[in-house]
Amino acid sequence: MKRIIFEGAGTAIITPMREDGSINYEMFDKLLKKQVREKADAVIVAGTTGETSTLTDEEHIELVRHAVKTVRGRLPVIAGAGSNNTAHAVWLSRECEKAGADGLLHVTPYYNKASQKGLFLHFSECAKASKLPVILYNVPSRTGVNILPATYKKLSEIDNIAAVKEASGNYQQITDIGALCGDDLTVYSGNDEQAADILALGGKGVISVLGNILPEAVHDICISYLKGDAKKSEDLQLKYLPLMKALFLDVNPIPVKQAMRVMGYDAGPCRLPLCDMEQDTAEKMYEVMAGYGLIER
Repeated sequence: MKRIIFEGAGTAIITPMREDGSINYEMFDKLLKKQVREKADAVIVAGTTGETSTLTDEEHIELVRHAVKTVRGRLPVIAGAGSNNTAHAVWLSRECEKAGADGLLHVTPYYNKASQKGLFLHFSECAKASKLPVILYNVPSRTGVNILPATYKKLSEIDNIAAVKEASGNYQQITDIGALCGDDLTVYSGNDEQAADILALGGKGVISVLGNILPEAVHDICISYLKGDAKKSEDLQLKYLPLMKALFLDVNPIPVKQAMRVMGYDAGPCRLPLCDMEQDTAEKMYEVMAGYGLIER
């Protein structure tokens, strides 16, 4: 059985920006401390929610360094290291390891639409680039390509490919992954609204957007189940489901950054080409947030 990087709720943390588009590192450190204080089980830096596609390489690595320095080993720091250019993903893997990351998140190469053989070769090269455990990230809705269960099986035989963030939403596929890979590949839900479902299928947690706002709530959904209280986990999942859905009324991370701003966090805007939600859509999210007492309306 491979070492499990974390169990529970890993927060895919935002990258706070100033109005001029520069990174607000002071706010980033405050958000990281919130994650530690409010029981997050891991933090994922420079992933999709962290706007990795518009970060420079220098910013990307500096975010990882900041996270490692601020967290001080109190929870695992998992660095996004994915790219649709295998050579670049290999370079990012090495640099994130040097920066002190505890693990790497590697998304399927986007736009290229690699074959299953190409995916296997890409992830194999990424895994060889460092000694860190690797979490694969399968999100066909954003990348245009899906890792098939048979390919997962081959990848799970690589020593440091430890887990997958499954955001395909395909329950049959997730069941097949568990059956084929067993303890050689830990499964995390890539969608907040499916966290309890994935736990019921043998998963070990979720990589969460909601965790930016309510880390402890997402932690409780996961840890309750893992400690044997499935009813509590399911009840919490249903309680927060409207909020989970509200955070995806527009493309992630637009809603969560906007939500955090109205809660008083200096999250700033997204970098173009992402922009603020249309006002009517934002109002729908604010109404849901008010129902949880997060803001006043």
